[in-house]
Parts: sequence; C-alpha cells; structure tokens
Amino acid sequence: MITVLKSGVTTEQRAKLIEWFEEQGVKVHVSEGEYQTVLGLVGDTSKIDEDLVSALSIVETVKRISEPFKNANRKFHPDNTIIEVGGTKVGGGNFAIIAGPCSIESREQIIEVANDVKKSGATMLRGGAFKPRTSPYDFQGMKGEGLELLLEAKKATGLPIVTEIMNANHLPLFEDVDVIQVGARNMQNFELLKELGKTNKTILLKRGLANTMKDWLMSAEYIMAGGNENIILCERGIRTFETYTRNTLDLSAIPMLRSLTHLPIVVDPSHATGVAALVEPMALAAAAAGADGLMIEVHNNPQKALCDGPQSLTPEQFDHVVRRVNKVLEAVR
Repeated sequence: MITVLKSGVTTEQRAKLIEWFEEQGVKVHVSEGEYQTVLGLVGDTSKIDEDLVSALSIVETVKRISEPFKNANRKFHPDNTIIEVGGTKVGGGNFAIIAGPCSIESREQIIEVANDVKKSGATMLRGGAFKPRTSPYDFQGMKGEGLELLLEAKKATGLPIVTEIMNANHLPLFEDVDVIQVGARNMQNFELLKELGKTNKTILLKRGLANTMKDWLMSAEYIMAGGNENIILCERGIRTFETYTRNTLDLSAIPMLRSLTHLPIVVDPSHATGVAALVEPMALAAAAAGADGLMIEVHNNPQKALCDGPQSLTPEQFDHVVRRVNKVLEAVR
C-alpha cells in the first residue's frame, strides 16, 4: 500500500501518521519527491482500513500495490534513484561507463587497462578477482590477490571499482570495494542477497540468464528488504534458442523497467553478445533506449586474455565506442 500526502503537511503530522502505521505492524518507507511525499507500507496491510486513511485531511490518495516487489517499485518512489559512488553518479540523467578486463591477470595488465579506460572517459573500473566459470578447469581468477591489485589500480587512477562476489563468506575482503557485483548465476542466491542487504555497499545486480524482469526485481527486493537501497540493475542478456550470439540482449527491458522501478539500469553488451564486433552497435542502442550506463569489457591484449577474450575490446576500440556513445547521448537528451 502507498499513501501520498498532500503538499504542506508538517513534519509533526507526517511523524504521527508514520507512528500509527507502525503500530499496525508494517514498515514505512518514506520517499520525498520534488512535489509530493509518498509513504510506502511494507508488510501485512490487510488490517489497515483504506477508507479511513483516505479520509485523513493530510492524505491525497491511497493505493494498494499488487506487485510483490514493494521497495523497488516506482509507485513507492516516483523519482528516479541516483546512486553516487566515489563521486560518480548513476541514474537520474547521469550516465556511467564501467570498463575493464573480465579478469585481473597481473599488476601490469590491470594498471595499464585502468589508465587507458580512464583516459577514454570511463567513470568506474571493473575487474574480476573471483570468476565463476562453466568449466572447473578454466581460470577461476586471482581471488584475494586480484582484489589487492584492483585496489592498487583504484589508487593509481582514482576510479571507483566494481568486482563480483561469489560467496557471503568473502564479504570481509570487499570492505574497500566501491560496488559489489552479483553475477547472473548468483541473482537468486537469496542467502547472499540477504547478507548484502545488511551492508551499505552499492550492489550491481545482474539479470539471471533465464530470469524474468519480475524475478530480477524480486532479487533486488531481497537486498532492499534488509535495508540496503543502493542497487544498480544490469541487463546482460538472456538465454534463448539463438546460437550466433552468446545471449540475447533484451533492450526492451530498459523502458519496461523504467515504468516498473526507480532503480538505475545499466547494460552489459559484452556478456550479452559474446562478440567484440557487436559491442559497439549494442552499446549505441542501449544508450538510445535510455540506459543509465554501460558495462564494457576492455583488455590490452584480447587474443591472450585468460577469460572472455572474444568479447573484449582493445583500449583503442573502447575509446571509439565511448566517443560514439557520447554523440548518441547528446542526440537523445
């Protein structure tokens, strides 16, 4: 249930109404927009008399929400959420470009790529320390040592860092990480999501490769229910019957999600297509469709990459993509 308050309501009046709602056994989420204040009620609202609340002099409207995701719902939070990470903003008209290698392979590699992507306009640095791989024989990442190298790259460039977590037990290692990525395979690892909900870290939540948008938003709800509302959604393609691309990039998810949720939405064309030549056109299309940012894999020598070389751009290719994306953004704004 949501309760929209009339303009001019005093702080005391609002506090008394919130107190009454909480006495009914529900949690109250307060969203203060530019023109109105919305109180979102989470929990069992069946005992709350909708007509009684509507009759209050300070209440504009009362609506019940049928969708199971409450905190992530745009009805709870009409204005777009803006996430700020180390001086970089995502959402609400702020476009983020997250770039870096699929996996951290050496100090020289990550420092070189970090400097290159920053020069081209990247606002955050990505790099995998823990790598979930389909085959147990593939490179699994440098783990703790990789995180240390990523932090060294952050120090050298000043870029906030994004890296994937595999296990809640690893959380102590992520204290200095700016954005914790939850990969597609862990999107419904609910115990992990609950633990991330107890932190104040920004979470980049990737869509599962066989999950609906509703599934995805419910995973965001798990994190938000724990108190952490710093979430960025990342569309990275879904699995279909098509074999020419690694996955099928669902760009229709951008405008659809925009109507459903207030959370920022970024797009990963690298994992979606699995083909370096397709990254640029899909990045341009994502920007035109209204995405709040891009996540692109960049490697200084893709042919020798230990992970996902075929979908990685060289620094020169990345620079070209950023220039063209910026032109698209200028055209659609």
